[in-house]
Amino acid sequence: MSHVTAGTPRAEAIELRGPHRARPVRFAGLHRLDEWRVKLYGIATPGRRPRPALLDAALETARRVLPRPARAADRYGVGFVIVHDAADLGFVLVDWWHGENEIHQKLFSADLSDPTDLKPHFNDAVGCIWELSVTDFERRAWIDDVLANASGPDIERYLTRRFDADI
Repeated sequence: MSHVTAGTPRAEAIELRGPHRARPVRFAGLHRLDEWRVKLYGIATPGRRPRPALLDAALETARRVLPRPARAADRYGVGFVIVHDAADLGFVLVDWWHGENEIHQKLFSADLSDPTDLKPHFNDAVGCIWELSVTDFERRAWIDDVLANASGPDIERYLTRRFDADI
């Protein structure tokens, strides 16, 4: 195991594009996709909203890739979809609860010129700071409403939880 000690050269920092600017992260509805129920969230660069074409493509992609059947011994048939109309690509994260405590995910992206042409993302990214804010919120809600709820798992309560913030 290596340790950083006084006098050890530090790695150069990645050059930032500019100072951090908060992006609006907004709940965009609870949707039924066949037997699945998913929360939809939208993120865009400051001053914008996710394009409707990207939101629609995200829901259709989620409908296509979510496991079947929605409800099984190892899943509740609930999840969340994050749409991020970013500066470089349109991103869609399709997440669902598996087992009692796991989030499974499929990540897609599309060129900005055609937000409906979603394809599996070309690298092994997990999410950016804005997308992970939604994942963190959903994780906490899952713990509160499903895992640690004194009355037992309350999926309906979980589905009423909403996240809206400027991150």
